[in-house]
Amino acid sequence: MIDEIQVENLALIREATLEPSRGLTVLTGETGAGKTALLSALKLLMGARADKEAVRDGEGALVVSGRFFGAPVSAGVQDDVIADELVVTRRVASDGRSRVGIDGRMASVGELARAVAPTIDLCGQHEHQRLMKPAAHVRMLDAWAGEAVAKALAEYEQAFAQAVAAQAALAHVREAGASSSAKLDEARFVLQRIDAVDPQEGEYDRLAADLAKVEHAESLATAANAAHAALAGEDGALDALGAAASALDGAARHDAKLGEYADALREAGYVLEDIAREARDYRDSVEFDPETLAQQQERMAALQGLLRAYGPRMEDVLQHREEAADLVSLVDDAVERERAAQKAADQAECALKEASSALDAARAAAAPCFADAVTQQMGRLEMGGAQLVCSIQALDRSAWTKTGPSAVEFLFRPGAGMQARPLARIASGGEVSRVMLAIKVVLGESDEVDTLVFDEVDAGVGGSTAVALADVLADLARTHQVIVVTHLAQVAVRGRVHYVVRKVEGADGMPETDLRRLADDERPAEVARMLSGDATEASLAHAREMIEAVQERS
Repeated sequence: MIDEIQVENLALIREATLEPSRGLTVLTGETGAGKTALLSALKLLMGARADKEAVRDGEGALVVSGRFFGAPVSAGVQDDVIADELVVTRRVASDGRSRVGIDGRMASVGELARAVAPTIDLCGQHEHQRLMKPAAHVRMLDAWAGEAVAKALAEYEQAFAQAVAAQAALAHVREAGASSSAKLDEARFVLQRIDAVDPQEGEYDRLAADLAKVEHAESLATAANAAHAALAGEDGALDALGAAASALDGAARHDAKLGEYADALREAGYVLEDIAREARDYRDSVEFDPETLAQQQERMAALQGLLRAYGPRMEDVLQHREEAADLVSLVDDAVERERAAQKAADQAECALKEASSALDAARAAAAPCFADAVTQQMGRLEMGGAQLVCSIQALDRSAWTKTGPSAVEFLFRPGAGMQARPLARIASGGEVSRVMLAIKVVLGESDEVDTLVFDEVDAGVGGSTAVALADVLADLARTHQVIVVTHLAQVAVRGRVHYVVRKVEGADGMPETDLRRLADDERPAEVARMLSGDATEASLAHAREMIEAVQERS
């Protein structure tokens, strides 16, 4: 949902701020006042291509900023995460360079489009209109159908993923079976060489530690023996410690403090005795076996040879062995493996066909009901007996996707007995917008898009159709944030927030677009202008009557 949009130096706009309401926001004003520039600003925030010609004359760059609530976090950060608040900025310099910021960090236009565009439908401008993209039609139908389709779709998606995995496994088995003799010979050589050494997990580290001891056995034993002699030998540390303690004991009868020193020395002596004993035991345990040393050195050389060839870590060596063994096994047991893989693929395909039939049946049941509901809303808009047709066409198995086994597309029938055609071929932008409006009303809260912006929805509309259009927009605003650029007073009076767009003369004498939110007491004059072209007493009275009537119904 759009919380605020700020625009600087775009076309005739020097500065403008739009703060749409949660419900219906209307923008009115004379043709050419600059309403299109505001929509261009929104499109820039949705990732549209930047045009340096849009920069206001005499300025170095245009800047458009927006704050949104409930938008997905930009791709590359965390997919499918919803941000409580998202602040984006788009700067387009007069030389055509474009810069994007998302929550204070630099970003790409693609990230901007993924972060903002999914939450907004710009109706009447084909660049961002989902209704023009058949791929979006199936999501609209599924969203409306709810649980009736959701369960079947989930089971189909699971079956489709399993079928894809099974086919990939089968292709892998077949590819391995067809491996070149050189590749197979290499795998056999790798397997034979590593198995000849037969490295064990953790062995290299243990052997390296053992070798360090065996190779330096003499120096280790010498060091332990010297330590023992220095502590427990004749005139060693223990003898000196005992003599010191005895001397202190003799004088302790005159000063008890010396007795405490003697006790401390005896405690230290116990520690030194333990160390001396352990040093002696370590010396006696050291063995030097030239044959064992040679065997360990030979083993280390073999392991290091594997590391040089397939390392740098022993885990890499074992991984190479596993891959080589797998390839050799695939070839040696090719027939049996392919038979098993083919069986698994056939079973997955059978399960997929069952799931596809269930999904098609669920959608086929929902499609006419959805189309009828939309057609009823189109009838409210007095679209001359036009109908929406929801077409479901089976696809070849090779064309199936995780979305489903059939193509879902909305078709438009202008009148009874006329041919239904794809919506993308409807010439009238206003007609497309009204179809979108009808669909959005039917979708209600199940719609995945939060904000709808209508630009041409009232093209060619007047009289009772204008009243009906206003009613439908008001209904839609109960479940969506709706922004409407309109020339109809019947629509304008239904807005919770009303902005007027005017062309004025700036301080420098250049024309500027002025965007201003109308206070409640200012609205009658603008509505009167829309009714009669001027704020006469009669049009003002009519405008107040229309506004009061809407307020009474609210």
